[in-house]
Amino acid sequence: MEKNLKVLGIESSCDETGVALVQVQGRALPTLLADALYSQIEMHQAYGGVVPELASRDHIRRVLPLTEQVLAASGQTLADVDVVAFTRGPGLAGALLVGAGVACALGAALNKPVLGMHHLEGHLLSPFLSADPPEFPFVALLVSGGHTQLMRVDGVGRYTLLGETIDDAAGEAFDKSAKLLGLSYPGGPALSKLAEAGDPTAFKLPRPLLHSGNLDFSFSGLKTAVMVQAKKLAAVQGGVVSALPAIVLANLAASTQAAIVEVLVKKSLTALTQTGLNRLVVAGGVGANRMLREQLNAACAKRRVRVHYPELHLCTDNGAMIAMAAAMRLQAGQQTASKVYAFDVKPRWPLDLL
Repeated sequence: MEKNLKVLGIESSCDETGVALVQVQGRALPTLLADALYSQIEMHQAYGGVVPELASRDHIRRVLPLTEQVLAASGQTLADVDVVAFTRGPGLAGALLVGAGVACALGAALNKPVLGMHHLEGHLLSPFLSADPPEFPFVALLVSGGHTQLMRVDGVGRYTLLGETIDDAAGEAFDKSAKLLGLSYPGGPALSKLAEAGDPTAFKLPRPLLHSGNLDFSFSGLKTAVMVQAKKLAAVQGGVVSALPAIVLANLAASTQAAIVEVLVKKSLTALTQTGLNRLVVAGGVGANRMLREQLNAACAKRRVRVHYPELHLCTDNGAMIAMAAAMRLQAGQQTASKVYAFDVKPRWPLDLL
């Protein structure tokens, strides 16, 4: 690999279009030169969730202007780009095809190599972009809208799955519970905000698989328990959950959040004990949750375990994590960029099979 390399990263797996440029210099950690992100939240709010076809069309509109914005902010030109990286999967097939198509077209036009990246590996390595980057090895808690996993990470490309969700992910539990309470999309952040005014002990909700003896997760039962509790409370209000008193909704939101967070924290601590490691990395959109960060920080401080997070603006999907992961794979010799511009995408792609 060249000693100095500039990697352009394109992320389009779901409802955010992200572009970033990172620079590799020798063996030092790659540095972020510039990044830009466009979120489709406002567009999808009218439908209560992501509409895949609309997401794909919007990526088409945004990706090239964002690329121009990143190049301008970094003081670089397309000619300065050495490798074009893109999210190959997992994600929405149509959305992934937009990023892959644009990346390969740019690569072909510039006669530069391209590299398809794993979306979750981007999240996994995103804390290396922070002011307090981790060191290998560590336990990683990946918590996003569609994934909840615990991984042992011994180096770039060296991942061992310790446990994962067998049904709904933590992010889905947040989003679906929020919808049951009549909150707007995106539900997770809305539920967390409402929970700030509530009592997390007001309702006794289940903590699925908390004492299972393994590191797997399950959140569908919790979602069902929230639904049952909400309908029971609404029965005296004409059957309309959203008509419940604000404090009741806040208490139910707080109790829901507390149940999810307790499971995530205790499973993470068990993973640290089982592996004997003393470093934890938290990545993915749910990693921005304030209560999760507070409880993990407190619990890990007692055990003298270091906890690392991405910067808050890099918790959601973004181009910086894709560019960073690509740069680190190239730097570690784990992968080689190619001038083969035929492409495919992998909507389903387990990280442990990378």
